[in-house]
Amino acid sequence: MPDKNTNTRTPLGRLALAWGIGGFALTAVLAGGMNLAAQGIARHDSRAPVTYDAGKFVLDDRGNQAIASGGVIVTQAGLTVQSDRMLVNFTDAGGQLEIQRITATGGVVITRGDERASGDNAVYDFNRRIITMAGNVALRRGSDTLNGGRLVIDLDSGLSTVDGSAAGGASGAAGTPNRAGRVTGTFAVPQSDKKN
Repeated sequence: MPDKNTNTRTPLGRLALAWGIGGFALTAVLAGGMNLAAQGIARHDSRAPVTYDAGKFVLDDRGNQAIASGGVIVTQAGLTVQSDRMLVNFTDAGGQLEIQRITATGGVVITRGDERASGDNAVYDFNRRIITMAGNVALRRGSDTLNGGRLVIDLDSGLSTVDGSAAGGASGAAGTPNRAGRVTGTFAVPQSDKKN
């Protein structure tokens, strides 16, 4: 009698892949996306001072915001955020401005160490300690890559989540084909001189 499970698929709950020290620890969940415990962007100190470099910087004291444009570069403790334009929301705490949120648009690139994330736009929420990128997102570390629609980096937990859902279309970064709603990627495999 044939096995009754021969023609049915067993659903995968989780697939865990671990790369060596300093690499990715991945968890792919069928219903959602992909989580990364990385030592790059996700290990960032969001309480460090922030510096700006922009072609133009307009400060709106009444609106508690500033608009930076013209090849904007923001740095904080080894983390660099670059984009065409940034909206900075802040509070005035006794004459000292405290950044609450940065919204970056237009060719956003975030780098730290050998990790690079890019997308159409990003929001860095300093209070929640979360960076969210959306639209043609690509996450690179060395030769390892992940492409999707949205990337959420939780600076408290050190986890980054890539999923396929976001505004920005069905194409991956740099024109890489990406089926709508899917996460795609490539990971290096250790090479050995031994032959089987």
